[in-house]
Amino acid sequence: MGKELEPIFKERVVEIRRVAKVVKGGKNLRFRALVVVGDEQGTVGVGIAKAAEVPDAIRKATRRAKKNAVKVAISKGTIPHEVVGKLGASKILLKPAAPGTGVIAGGAARAVLELAGIKNVLAKSLGSTTAINLAQATLNALKSLRSLPEVAKARGKRINEVIGVEQSKDKEGEN
Repeated sequence: MGKELEPIFKERVVEIRRVAKVVKGGKNLRFRALVVVGDEQGTVGVGIAKAAEVPDAIRKATRRAKKNAVKVAISKGTIPHEVVGKLGASKILLKPAAPGTGVIAGGAARAVLELAGIKNVLAKSLGSTTAINLAQATLNALKSLRSLPEVAKARGKRINEVIGVEQSKDKEGEN
């Protein structure tokens, strides 16, 4: 019954890496998977998991990504405003783009943005470009986005007052 309410997520494996733990008897080899899931309608999540076999790592990472999925603010296929996300030494700058621009981003950031359902955005990664940190930094940036109604409510104003429509009309009437 609970499964019917769960949104249909698309998943993308961003990175699979073999990692080793050095122990007294040698090295313990495992696989680490970085998976991004999203419904392309504003919900996206990132998951990281390790396991002895690749399919198990992917399955665990997918489960964690779904558990950590968050809703992000999207307006007209792009992001409402410019934002910077950080994690460790990774930093990503996201800018809204005009319709028809597409997703201009690389690697892990591209996967997160596409699965979030953002159609037009410009992204620039600054600092470290490690896939895990970049994916998490992108998610942090998307979490910090605020839609126009949220900003208006937080300021206790109407949407028109926030975007300055009424003020510009008043100024035109004075001239």
